[in-house]
Amino acid sequence: MDATVEKQETNRRSRVSGIDRALQVLDVLQSSGAPSGAYAIARAIGAPLSTVYAIVDDLVERRMLQRRADGSVWLGPRLYHYGLAYAQSLDFLDVATHEMHDLCREVGETVQICGRDGDHMVVLAMADGPGHFRVSSRVGTRVPLNWTASGRLLVGHLPGPEIEALFARIARASPTGRAETDPSALAGASAQALRERLCIQMSESDFAVACVASPIRDGSGECQATVSIVLPEHKVVQDGDRYTQAVKDAAARIETRLGWR
Repeated sequence: MDATVEKQETNRRSRVSGIDRALQVLDVLQSSGAPSGAYAIARAIGAPLSTVYAIVDDLVERRMLQRRADGSVWLGPRLYHYGLAYAQSLDFLDVATHEMHDLCREVGETVQICGRDGDHMVVLAMADGPGHFRVSSRVGTRVPLNWTASGRLLVGHLPGPEIEALFARIARASPTGRAETDPSALAGASAQALRERLCIQMSESDFAVACVASPIRDGSGECQATVSIVLPEHKVVQDGDRYTQAVKDAAARIETRLGWR
């Protein structure tokens, strides 16, 4: 083996060893369930104290660990975001789809799971109701955020000025002409809807069609998606309490099953 190849092999082994040590540090903290000092970590993983200090400093700098006032360290915010992304990709649609079908059977209406795609709301999953009523938005449908109850909820956790600036840029008139387009009104409605865990729109995107939506919020309060009942407008007028409570309960069950509530 020539000197260059040998050096590359040595560097590769060093990088792997460094990764392994970092994982050992994280594993110790996760297993203990409590903050710990570098000395205790070094003893637990059988590594030199100087090595652990260096690894801990690197992890703190990268926000994978956070240092407490007493000098001990605990898991950092970057790990939370990694875990959240993993949980979403692994569990979210399975859990949400299960609850979507249960809600569809409970209320006998079309139910959708919706998310945000940039300036639009997108239908991620859908269960058709048993009746003859059909909606035009199918899985994959994208509509402007200001046209739908779900669209407003999906940005309701953002700071007020940010929501207003977003709607000032993207809000436009709907086919029915009834969708709100004023950025200030939309920002206020979005924040209020998220606080109340409920948003209702009637005939804003389609004539005589209503949508009753509730947010699915993660542990930080961010609206990751919505669950909504899409049904004829007159049914909401006649029996609104039934649908609003059912959709809020479904959203709460999804959050609970995902560990967000």
